[in-house]
Amino acid sequence: MIKKTSLLLASLILVTGCTTTGTFKVPEGSKLYIYERPQPVQVDAGGKVTTKPFFWTAAGMPPGGGIPYRLEKDGQTVKEGRLRTKFRVVSIFWPPFAAIYWPMGFNPNVTYDLVNDTQE
Repeated sequence: MIKKTSLLLASLILVTGCTTTGTFKVPEGSKLYIYERPQPVQVDAGGKVTTKPFFWTAAGMPPGGGIPYRLEKDGQTVKEGRLRTKFRVVSIFWPPFAAIYWPMGFNPNVTYDLVNDTQE
């Protein structure tokens, strides 16, 4: 029983340490690109986006800091800006050197509403 619980806990930590999840509202028919990555992120039916964490360059609050994003529709950029971030405490405990490479993530307490331009 203890072995199974330990394995489950280790698996949970592994998944948590390697991803960050945020809630988004995006205009219908648009594609969301995060942090200048070449592929758009997948926004599920509930608005959840899960992706790799971000480097220190994503730290801060918009307009000067945060995670850069852009929305594309029909191959054209229709909106771009920055998203609020949160320091990922798990990165302190995640070896090797996650605090250096992946310290920033989406803020789980925020809905990134890119339709109405709010981050609350």
